[in-house]
Amino acid sequence: MKTLIYLDYAATTPMSKQVLEAYIHTAKNYFHNTESLHDCGQNAKDLLEHARTRMAELLGLEARGIYFTGGGSDGNFLALTSLVLGSQHKGKHILSSNIEHPSVDYTLDYLERNGFEITKVPVNHSGVITIEEIKKHIRPDTILATIQHVNSETGALQDIERLGDFLNYTGVLFHSDCVQSFTKMEVSHLKSSNLDSFTLSAHKIFGPKGTGAVYISPKLHISPILSNVTHEQGFRAGTVDLPSVVAFVTAASDAVNAQPSHYKHVSGMRNLFTSLILKNKNIIIEDTLKSSPYILPIRIKGIEGQIIMQELNRLQISVSTGSACQNGQQSPSKALLALGRTDSEAHGLVRISFSHLTKEKDIYDLYEALNKITNKLLSVRGVPS
Repeated sequence: MKTLIYLDYAATTPMSKQVLEAYIHTAKNYFHNTESLHDCGQNAKDLLEHARTRMAELLGLEARGIYFTGGGSDGNFLALTSLVLGSQHKGKHILSSNIEHPSVDYTLDYLERNGFEITKVPVNHSGVITIEEIKKHIRPDTILATIQHVNSETGALQDIERLGDFLNYTGVLFHSDCVQSFTKMEVSHLKSSNLDSFTLSAHKIFGPKGTGAVYISPKLHISPILSNVTHEQGFRAGTVDLPSVVAFVTAASDAVNAQPSHYKHVSGMRNLFTSLILKNKNIIIEDTLKSSPYILPIRIKGIEGQIIMQELNRLQISVSTGSACQNGQQSPSKALLALGRTDSEAHGLVRISFSHLTKEKDIYDLYEALNKITNKLLSVRGVPS
């Protein structure tokens, strides 16, 4: 049986051996409720706080600003709602972009239904949010801007340091969905970007699913939707999944330590694939001016991305047609539409995403497979390949 080639790491990653071991050890020995007052519960609480302190050390930030959540989407909802409800006495206007993750869009839709006003700032032709564009839309009653660090469909990279400096100067709170950038770039960016809040996810960095974290500056006043909540300093309801939290922090520690070597490897794999694919004139690389090497969007002229994904799947190669939170909806790529592509072109998105586990052989096999698929599908349509 042919070995599966997995190139959908932006959707999710497998748990590493060390992370699994940390999860199992914690689940066996610290299964107790962290809010229980007996010794076992307090030992679990101590371990939770040790994990929080370790995450803070990795980020170079205060431990009391870190809240463990149920993942990236959960974290975005909790952070955004808590921030705006805590600042609504100053205004009800929120800035965002037109290429945010669905979880941010859903949260903004919810807030809009509850009396807040949302402005979507458009990206430029390179997929970037500029300060000049933000200046056009910022208002005296703007209380928050939420802009994703790395786009999950195209890998477009925002300059959150420049944006953070400007928004900090104007007094507007700045939140960023950093799920696709955490540990893939130097984590020092998160501290130096004047971010008031950001969201992280475990399963994007070889940790468990259903776990993540939010950082909110302890200097800020926040107002979570649910009141009188016991866990996570009142930020989130529900018993903390301690085994997953410990596994998440283990994965984060491993990823931060290996970040330079992983980044170099992934950049090499991306460059190799790019050099090969340029030989096929029917395959278009939808690259942006500044982007993460971990995500590469392509499309084949005149062919829907869903068809390409299915053909690759038959050849035991796993890729995606965009954000995993939207797969199955058959909608065109929002990020490509924002870049000025037509509906037909945006339907063509195929997202390839790499990791340190990606091998050169995977790249060559993918290239050969795409050539075969291109020749097959275009010949059926009478298009010369």
